[in-house]
Amino acid sequence: MINGEGEYIYGIIKAKQKREFGSIGIGGRGDIVYTLCYQDLAAVVSSSPIVKYPVTRENSIAHARVLEKVMEEYTVLPVRYCTIGENDDVIIEKVLKNRYREFIDLITGLEGKIELGVRAFWTDMNAIFAETIEENMPIKQLKEEISKETNIQRQYAGKIKIGQMVQNVLEEKKKREAKELLEVLKPLSLDFRENRVLGDMNLVNAAFLVTREREHEFDQKMQELEKVYGKRKKLKYFGPVPPYNFVEVVVIW
Repeated sequence: MINGEGEYIYGIIKAKQKREFGSIGIGGRGDIVYTLCYQDLAAVVSSSPIVKYPVTRENSIAHARVLEKVMEEYTVLPVRYCTIGENDDVIIEKVLKNRYREFIDLITGLEGKIELGVRAFWTDMNAIFAETIEENMPIKQLKEEISKETNIQRQYAGKIKIGQMVQNVLEEKKKREAKELLEVLKPLSLDFRENRVLGDMNLVNAAFLVTREREHEFDQKMQELEKVYGKRKKLKYFGPVPPYNFVEVVVIW
């Protein structure tokens, strides 16, 4: 790929005619986002310098905003961030024409489906740690023994051991509570993906592929869970969004 001006590709949709989505292209230049068509398949693109866009909040939001705008009217296949074609002819030939049947089949399979995201986390880790100790007799007994220990070195070693025991029990507790949440939501979805969670507080970071007909049912179940969890656990619920976790078009030039 040479330096200069190219076309930034956001996604792939079914469309026969050129369509514009506004001056919302990535890069902050106000480039118009439009469709580049081949038969009944189209790439959603905007003019862009042929550069490597850093993964910043601003750029990521711009990329996502275009896909969400397109998703209002079309089933969209998200293309990997910072995919830039040299020109219209190259995109038509190497992306739309060469992979026509693949993309048509993928879009058809995703029609009428949306991605919904769910995150869950504990709100008060001090309470969770206390709960973990109270529920586990070996930890509780060791804690009582250490409180009576007069030797400083043995006290220190005991506290280290308690910390390790609590961490192990906490990990099992996280897995158990995460599984309980997922088992409630999975029957309402066609598919789901678990993403990595970091930190003691975080329990679940998952995406669910749901039919539009069951979106309201999924919403209701989330509301029920929030009432059940109360202040102990917090849920974050977002979507519909394009199916990032279920398909990503990678273009190799």
